[in-house]
Amino acid sequence: MSVASMDAATDLAAASTGPDEISRRLESLPASSYAWRLVILLSLGGCFEIYDLFFTGYIAPGLIRSGLLTTTTQAFFGFSGIGAFVAATFAGLFAGTFFLGFLADRFGRRAIFTFALLGYSAASVIMVCQTTSEGLLLWRFIAGVGIGVEIITIDAYITELVPSWMRGRAFAVNQATMFISVPVVAFLSWWLVPLSPYGIDGWRWVVLIGAAASMVIWVLRLYLPESPLWLARHGRTEEALKILAMLEASAATASARPKFIADAVPARAPLKVGFAELFRPPYLSLVALFMVFNFCQAFGFYGFANWVPTLLVEKGITVTKSLQYSFIVAFAYPIAPLLAASFADRLERKWIICGACAAIIVFGMAFSQFTEPAALILSGVLLTAANTTMSYAYHAYQSEVFPTAIRARAAGLVYSMSRISATFSGFIVAHMLRVAGVSGVFGLITSAMVLVIVVVATFGPQVQGKPLDA
Repeated sequence: MSVASMDAATDLAAASTGPDEISRRLESLPASSYAWRLVILLSLGGCFEIYDLFFTGYIAPGLIRSGLLTTTTQAFFGFSGIGAFVAATFAGLFAGTFFLGFLADRFGRRAIFTFALLGYSAASVIMVCQTTSEGLLLWRFIAGVGIGVEIITIDAYITELVPSWMRGRAFAVNQATMFISVPVVAFLSWWLVPLSPYGIDGWRWVVLIGAAASMVIWVLRLYLPESPLWLARHGRTEEALKILAMLEASAATASARPKFIADAVPARAPLKVGFAELFRPPYLSLVALFMVFNFCQAFGFYGFANWVPTLLVEKGITVTKSLQYSFIVAFAYPIAPLLAASFADRLERKWIICGACAAIIVFGMAFSQFTEPAALILSGVLLTAANTTMSYAYHAYQSEVFPTAIRARAAGLVYSMSRISATFSGFIVAHMLRVAGVSGVFGLITSAMVLVIVVVATFGPQVQGKPLDA
């Protein structure tokens, strides 16, 4: 189809096609190289948020070595320990997801995707220059705000660009791509944290490298279209149809679309839902479910991910060796979601989450008991694989259950509970590590995962094969 004919078809469709029709047309799209490129580009942007989240644990030995922070503190809410650094990170993430999730719904996925990451980068550069624990924690909090907005924006973005029958694989690829940054930051930490190149602490170099590399987002944004569903829900149907035409043309299905135009329904006014309405039917039950889920799952994921080197040190392993083992374990982060993609759309999302949580319990307890390097690394790899499987599944799950008009806001609201949980988990894990050792930490994680399994298995909705806004 020529460009002129595509434009003519788009103009005709704009007069008669509503947001619901665009949703149905998106749902009927087959997989295409263009759709997968969009998923990859968004995921590359997300690499920097994962890099930032994970250096929280990997640079911890360097922060201790530099004298800025300590491993544990006598006071439960001690603000001179690693627990406070973890807490500052997730307090910022909470502020970004809870208070600013509406930005992507109001101003669009593309704009917020770009500017949230730039804000994080600037805050990280300033954090590198800090010489006091107070300054370090303040700018860590501000950087976390940018990351929080970025995470929920990417989830909504991907959800609205691919049909339901491939959404599980899209999120698995998304997580695999983003988690490539984990072995990168683990290697850089292993290499740089014990050193002080040019008289500058190694942990500062690790942070600065990630912030500098994130500038690639200015290039990536040029190749990303706005979400057609977001445009349609905001009355910009003509723009939405042009992007939809590109998606259809890339899948060689544009010529098959006129039948949908003929059956089109009148466009509805954009859905107006305030923050208070999220706590009333029909959204209340979903919000409550995912709030409980997110509060608990963060203990399983971040209770291990942010503490790997420190947990290994507590088991009697040297700082250098602990970073080396952590680097090896980190390779499971990008590989595991790719393996999980083989069943991502074959099984109902809720059962994937429950199975992953059961595996976290088993492999976590094994990690707490082993002392031999090979056994520690193997159990760490398997535990990481279970965590990443849970991660890709719930990122898709909690985005697709809410309607387009409030997707980022609602997902940000429920996701913010994991930020609160992770904020306090920094102090709780530090306390458990001091009073009960590594076994106590994994006892805490086990309790949280059991609660996740019970709640999701009992109340989780079925989403397999359902179009958005159904």
